[in-house]
Amino acid sequence: MNKPLATTPLRKSRRMDNKIAVSFEFFPPKTEKMEQMLWQSVERLAPLDPAFVSVTYGAGGSTRERTHATVARLARETPLQPAAHLTCVGAPREEIDEVIRGYQSVGVRHIVALRGDPPEGVGTVYTPYPGGYENAAALVAGIKQIGDFEVSVAAFPEKHPDSPDFATDMEMLKAKRDAGADRAITQFFFDNEVFYRYLDRVEKAGIDIPITPGIIPIHNFKPVAGFAVKAGATVPDWLAARFEGLENDPETNRLVGCAVAAEQVLDLIDHGIKNFHFYTLNRANLVYAICHLIGLRAKPEMELTKKDAAA
Repeated sequence: MNKPLATTPLRKSRRMDNKIAVSFEFFPPKTEKMEQMLWQSVERLAPLDPAFVSVTYGAGGSTRERTHATVARLARETPLQPAAHLTCVGAPREEIDEVIRGYQSVGVRHIVALRGDPPEGVGTVYTPYPGGYENAAALVAGIKQIGDFEVSVAAFPEKHPDSPDFATDMEMLKAKRDAGADRAITQFFFDNEVFYRYLDRVEKAGIDIPITPGIIPIHNFKPVAGFAVKAGATVPDWLAARFEGLENDPETNRLVGCAVAAEQVLDLIDHGIKNFHFYTLNRANLVYAICHLIGLRAKPEMELTKKDAAA
């Protein structure tokens, strides 16, 4: 007589009643074509009702005006909650404070506070700008003094490239928490075990703000791998092997990229993670597919009109 098959609990990632929250990161466009791509992506992703959408800020404030314009338009023309990136680099406190007040004046109430990369580039020694904010913790404190902003900060599962060790890295994250940071968003990573070990370090350090994993779907492996090296994110051998031979096959590259990111996110959900920050690179399709896979569905009330997206 055949024994009945044993039943096992449904994996968290296969349940469609998970309360998953997402946020999306964009970068300010440099050209008219790039602007069209950005707003097409915003139009595509807006119906998923993200907790917020953030807009990056170039090294040394090189994209300051474009970032401000993009964030202001998001606040003015969409139902989305925009978060503006801000760094300590390249300006005195008074000038940075004026940028903060400028965001406040257009209705932005969320800032992603970052130290920023040295103006000379990644790998060079960081030196605080004369009369400027010395680090991200000081910037968080300055933002909180100006207004009732929600403030997100950066976290580094493989430690910040400038940190000599994880203990120093934890001290900086704790300083940002103590200054008033509401959450930390991680640098992207590809090996979830790295993130789980990081969460253990955060807990042992007594840091109690939410840590949101940053996820980057790979549309094109080679540039993302190069970006990862500069950012201090490890590219595992097994990941490189999955994209081997696809240099001239962009369609398969995208399919594999979606599968890899989906696998990563599903494993995180199975380990109890419910908040995700997607680095979109101003491309929507892979992010949208992954969000659909984990149970998010479009909300008609969040849809942008064609006029809004093309304005």
